[in-house]
Amino acid sequence: METNSDQFIRYLATERGLSAAYQLSVRQTLDALSGWMKSRDIKLQDLGTDELAAFLSQRKTDGLNAASLRITTVHLKVFFRWLVTKGLLEMDPAEPLLAPRPDMTLPETLHASELVKLLDSIDSSVPLGRRDLAILELFYSSGLRLSELCKARLEMMDFEEGFLRITGKGGKTRIVRVGHKACEAIAVYLTNERPDLVTKKTSSHIFISVRGGPLSPDRVRQIVKERAKLAGIDQNVYPHLLRHSFATHLLEGGADLRVIQELLGHADISTTQIYTHVDRQRLKAVHKKFHPRG
Repeated sequence: METNSDQFIRYLATERGLSAAYQLSVRQTLDALSGWMKSRDIKLQDLGTDELAAFLSQRKTDGLNAASLRITTVHLKVFFRWLVTKGLLEMDPAEPLLAPRPDMTLPETLHASELVKLLDSIDSSVPLGRRDLAILELFYSSGLRLSELCKARLEMMDFEEGFLRITGKGGKTRIVRVGHKACEAIAVYLTNERPDLVTKKTSSHIFISVRGGPLSPDRVRQIVKERAKLAGIDQNVYPHLLRHSFATHLLEGGADLRVIQELLGHADISTTQIYTHVDRQRLKAVHKKFHPRG
């Protein structure tokens, strides 16, 4: 089991180009399965669907929630499909497994008026004001993940067309739209503030620190929280909240779900569909508040 697990992880890394975080997640699933098999003296060739179902049941007993069990099931399906493809197993015992439905957790969002309040509160005349405004404008304009914003480089930005080329999850490259307000804020920062932060070791990352290095994800989280606090916003504000708000506000404005999927870089439309539930919740709240018999 250990040898096959190692080979599978190498396959994910070298042939599929999946992230180190994903590889670690799969490794944890396979290590848990290996330990479960050893405790019951079960060999890989003896694993059937019933045994895998019993393993998943044990994981649930151990405290895994529905979402984690769903991910674990997907890991098992991909692993055993690979074993069959390689001729290491004749039958795929994971194929009949049904992944549990994840608990419906609606993403938090920030109201459009609160976002305007946040962006308008930043004074561009103070040190790092231009940089921080550009960061927040880009988050809200393009729905970037935190890691994507931190990795954004100057050569990826097309100001004339208003696009940014980024590399997202799984090493996939996509083109995201950057609105005119965000383009303007980034241009002002690049012209009037970034040059003063540059050192001999500075790379081409768009957003850099006072020491000239690229901003870390932790520092960007801190910037977002600090700016929200200064704006007098009581809600917990973090980078992914801005991404959720970007998608939700597009949907409320009438954007097609497929377009939102492409902008967010979701591989599966089902991931994007969570925002339709947010919109339904809003419609229910409005109806209840304003309809005479709501």
